[in-house]
Amino acid sequence: MDYELIIVRYGEIGVKSPKVRRRFENVLIKNIKSKLKCKIEINQGRIFLYPEDFHDAFNILSKTIGIVSFSPVVSTKTDFNNIEQTIDEYMEKLVSEGSFSGEKTFAVRCRRVGTHEFTSQEMAGFCGSVVIKNTDAPVNLSNPDFELFVEVREDITYIFHEKIPGLGGLPVGTQGKVIALVSDGIDSPVAAFLMMKRGCEVIILNFNNYPYTPQSNEKVHKIVAKLEEYSPSKLKFYGANYGKYLKNCIEKANPRLTCVLCKSGMYKVAEKVAKEEDALAIIDGSSLGQVASQTLPNIVATRYSTSMPVLSPLISFDKIEIENMAKKIGTFDISILPAPGCSAAPKYPETNADLEKFLEVLEDINFDEETEKVFSSLK
Repeated sequence: MDYELIIVRYGEIGVKSPKVRRRFENVLIKNIKSKLKCKIEINQGRIFLYPEDFHDAFNILSKTIGIVSFSPVVSTKTDFNNIEQTIDEYMEKLVSEGSFSGEKTFAVRCRRVGTHEFTSQEMAGFCGSVVIKNTDAPVNLSNPDFELFVEVREDITYIFHEKIPGLGGLPVGTQGKVIALVSDGIDSPVAAFLMMKRGCEVIILNFNNYPYTPQSNEKVHKIVAKLEEYSPSKLKFYGANYGKYLKNCIEKANPRLTCVLCKSGMYKVAEKVAKEEDALAIIDGSSLGQVASQTLPNIVATRYSTSMPVLSPLISFDKIEIENMAKKIGTFDISILPAPGCSAAPKYPETNADLEKFLEVLEDINFDEETEKVFSSLK
C-alpha cells in the first residue's frame, strides 16, 4: 500500500487544560522528531506525520511514549466522487495484497470534524456501498472481520484500515527528572521504563559490587541501550564503585544486615546524585516481600536516612507480572543472561530490621562518610 501520511493519536494529553495540552503536544512532537525525519502538523487532537521512511516510522512510533495509536492513511478531497475513487483504489490494493477478500465481513466506521451536508452515518453507508460494489463482501456492524475507517476533517477525508497500538502514557520530559537504580536483574529496568511512561526523564545509576560480583557490567550497558529505544535522547548513565562500602558493612556490622545496609547506602548515594542533577525522586524496582530488603520493616529502615521521595512503581506486582512487562519491553532476555550472584549476600538475611537498632548500626559503619566515598567514585 502506498500511504501518504500517518495519523498519530494520544490519550491523556487530551484531557489536560489547553495550556498544558499544548505544552505536552509540543514535547511529544519534539520527541518524535528527535528520532524520525518527518514533517509534522497538528490539528484538533490529531498529529499528522509525513515521514520519509514509513517502515522506520512504524518502528519508532511504536516505541514513542505518549502515543496511544497510529494509522497509515491515504487522503482525498471531501466529496463523494473523490472518496468513491479513493476507496475503490484502496480496496483493490488490499485485495491484491491478500489483506481483504469478499469472504470477510466488514464495517465502515466514520468520524467527522467540521460542518458537512451529510451525517457520519450517511457517509458510512455510502462508503460501505462502494466496498460492496467492489468486493461483494457482507456487512457486519457488530463483529466484523475487517474495519474501514473514514475520518472526514473539513475538506479533507482520510481513509485507513489499521489502528496500530502505541505505548500510551505521558511524553518523556513532561514530569521532571528522576534517578533510577538499575541493576542487571529483571525488576529495576521495568521500573525505570514505567517511570519513563509517566513522563519522567530517567537518569540511570548502577552500583558495581566488585569483588562480590563480576567487574564487568556489560549486561547493564545492554539494558540501558534497550531502555534508550524508548527515550527521545541518550540516557545519562552513572556507575558507582560499591565493593569497598559492602566490605565495610560486612566487617563492622552483623552480616545478616548486609542487604539492608546495601540498599540504604544506594538510596543515600542516589539522593546525592539527584541533588547534583536537580532530580525530584529516586526510583527502584522494589516489589513488596519479594526479597529480604523488600519486606515492609526493611523498606522503612532502608529509606529512613533519605529525605528524597523513593518511588517503587512495581511495589504491588508479583514476579510473573514483572517478567511479562520485561518481555514486552525487551529487557527480559538480557536480564536472564547467565551471571553469578552477589557473594556479599548472607545466607540468612534480616527480614525484620528494628529501626532504632538499625540507625545505631549506621553510626557504627560511618554511614555518611562511607556513602560520600561511593559518591566520589561516580563516573
